[in-house]
Amino acid sequence: MNFLQRIGNALSRFMYGRNGVDKLGLTMLWAAILLDLINMFLRESQPAVYSVISLASGILMLWTLFRMFSRNLEKRRGENARFMEKVWWPVSRRIAGSRQQRMDKEHRYFTCPSCGAVCRVPRGKGRIVITCPRCGNEIHGKS
Repeated sequence: MNFLQRIGNALSRFMYGRNGVDKLGLTMLWAAILLDLINMFLRESQPAVYSVISLASGILMLWTLFRMFSRNLEKRRGENARFMEKVWWPVSRRIAGSRQQRMDKEHRYFTCPSCGAVCRVPRGKGRIVITCPRCGNEIHGKS
């Protein structure tokens, strides 16, 4: 067994029973890196803002490390589950939905101004009036 394998095995034994990296941890890590990148441009021009952003980035990094090495798995998994439910899944669904709408060349999508429902109609029908299936509001548009 070479040196790097022994280090890998030791790290695996150390991390056994600890939380490790999850989506919330990765998101906080990327947020801290983004804040550090923003901070690079603010160093001389805005020293007060620089120090506040630097403090926020440091706190995010420390909290990420704390969560990674925490042995309270139940609490960390609960935090990650709440993050996934409230933030990650809605954002990823919205991104996937807009990507699907951009790729769909056969339909036109309209959003109801009163309730936010998305209505899909075939392209090439001219000026149309769409009745929202959720609230009954009329949407005027060109397909």
